[in-house]
Amino acid sequence: MTRTARRRWSREFQGEIDGIALEGTGPVLIHGYDPPAGGKWIDNVIPGKLVAYDRGSGDELWVSPCEVGYGRGFGCGLGQEDDVVVLGPSIRGHRIARMTIASGELIGASEIRAFDQALVFGDMSITVTPDRVCGVMTSAMLEVWSHVRDGERYHIVGRPHPEGEHLLVVYTDTNKKRQGVLRLDVESGDFVDSFLPAEYAVIHDMVCSDGIAALLVGDRAPSRFRQSAGSGNLRLEAYRTDVGTGSGAAPLWREDVADDSPDDLPDVSISMDSAKLYVASGALLEVRDGLSGRSLGDMTLPGLDERIAWGVSQGAGLLAEETRASVFELPA
Repeated sequence: MTRTARRRWSREFQGEIDGIALEGTGPVLIHGYDPPAGGKWIDNVIPGKLVAYDRGSGDELWVSPCEVGYGRGFGCGLGQEDDVVVLGPSIRGHRIARMTIASGELIGASEIRAFDQALVFGDMSITVTPDRVCGVMTSAMLEVWSHVRDGERYHIVGRPHPEGEHLLVVYTDTNKKRQGVLRLDVESGDFVDSFLPAEYAVIHDMVCSDGIAALLVGDRAPSRFRQSAGSGNLRLEAYRTDVGTGSGAAPLWREDVADDSPDDLPDVSISMDSAKLYVASGALLEVRDGLSGRSLGDMTLPGLDERIAWGVSQGAGLLAEETRASVFELPA
C-alpha cells in the first residue's frame, strides 16, 4: 500500500525558486529571485537571493542577496571553511562566490567560464558544458584544469565518493553519435578510462553515491522537435564505480521503468544517497537498494509532480516547487 511521506516542514518562498542545495549537515539552501511585474527585465541576467533554513525546523536563518542568479547554469553547496559556495551567472559573466554559513555574508567571488551544470565539493567544484569539463578549487575560487578532447560532447558529471579521486562524466561520441561515461581524475582532469563505452542512444541522467553510479537511459536519442517523439523505453542501470578499467564495467542490475511523458525529456528523475536510489515519477517516489535494485517501498510526496528541483540527504527529501520548499522524512 502506497503511503504519503511525512512532511517535516514547508515554507512559502518570497519569490520564485530556481535552485536548491541539501547536504548531510548544515542548513537547507534555497536560491531564487523576485519576478518583476509583467516578467520584463532590463537584461537577461536576473539578480538572485539565497535563503538558509534550519534543516530540522524550517526556521529561516538568514536571507542574503546573491549576485549569481537565474540564468544558464547554477550550483550550490558547502565548502570546507564554514562557507556556502554558489556558482552561476551574474551581470559580469559566470562566477563562483563564497558566503559565511552563519550569516550569508559575502567572503569573496571570482569569474569562471560559463557552464550548464555545476557540482560543489569541499576540495573542488566541477562545471560542465558540451565543450569542456572544468575543475575549480573551491576555497581558492580558482579554475585549475579543463578537460577537452576532440570528438566528445559532455553532459552530466558525478562523483562516486565526496572525497574520491575520480569523476564520472556522461559524454557523446560525436562520430558514433552514441553516449557513454568517462572517468576523469579529480585533481587534474586527466582522462583515466572509459568507464562505460559509448553504446547508449541517450543517458538522461546519472547519480552517484557510496561507490555506486545509477543511470537512467533511453533507447531513442533526443529529436529536434520534441512534439514529434516521446522519450522511448527507459531503463535503470547501476554499476560499482571501483571496478572496470578501459573496457567498461558489468552492471549490478538493470530494470525497465515506465514513463508516460509525450516529450523527449522523461517525467522520471533520480537521486541517490547512502547507496539508496530514489526514483521520482509524477507524485510517486520509489526507493530502491542501489546494490541489488530491490524495491524498498514507495510513497507519494505532495507537490512532487510540480517539482522545480529535488534532492535527498540523510533521510531528508528536499522538494522545491515554484514558490514553496518542503522537507519530507524518507527512508535513510
